[in-house]
Amino acid sequence: MSDPATLNLDLDRARRCGFPEVVYGEGKTVAEVVAAAGRIAQVHGRVLVTRAAPEALAALAAALPAGTARPRSRTFALGEPAPTHGPVALISAGTADEPVAEECEVTLRLRAVAVRRFNDCGVAGLHRLLQRLDEIRACRCAVVVAGMDGALPSVVGGLLDLPVIACPTPVGYGVAEGGRTALNTMLASCAAGVTVVNIGNGFGAGYAAAAIARLAPALQ
Repeated sequence: MSDPATLNLDLDRARRCGFPEVVYGEGKTVAEVVAAAGRIAQVHGRVLVTRAAPEALAALAAALPAGTARPRSRTFALGEPAPTHGPVALISAGTADEPVAEECEVTLRLRAVAVRRFNDCGVAGLHRLLQRLDEIRACRCAVVVAGMDGALPSVVGGLLDLPVIACPTPVGYGVAEGGRTALNTMLASCAAGVTVVNIGNGFGAGYAAAAIARLAPALQ
């Protein structure tokens, strides 16, 4: 077991990249997660922890009571600023995709990007998406979170003149293979402008969408 005091954090990352190092909680001890998050929060006034175990979330909430623990997405966030960029459309296929979608939303909000949520818009009930298209078009870009057959990003990409970031989730039976089917479907998309992140990587999708949104003019 490593000593939390020996953690070699990248405290310069905010200067280089515009956002502090993010703490990936999986594989770390509770003490390591809390030590890393506490030090980053001390230096930068904000911190994001992803993939935190329940006991780590409880310890983070005790150590940093101003932050917010979200058990569903296994995230902890401190220092969310007022939104100055965006909005980004966050479109999810179903409620089972919510843990990944919430991780994406937390990431966007910590980067000062406004988020508009469009939940339960899967292709099995496509009218739910079609009736929200004007609202989605008013956004800077779209993140589409889907499991099962992973078809939703192609549909969105074929309907909108926006950058689309597709995020597969490990949702589905049998041949869904823990998100591999959705990933391959998204990678094979015939819709122009669709890019793909790894299975379950709501953080990566949110971070990329924030980078796009922050290049656009600031919110009025």
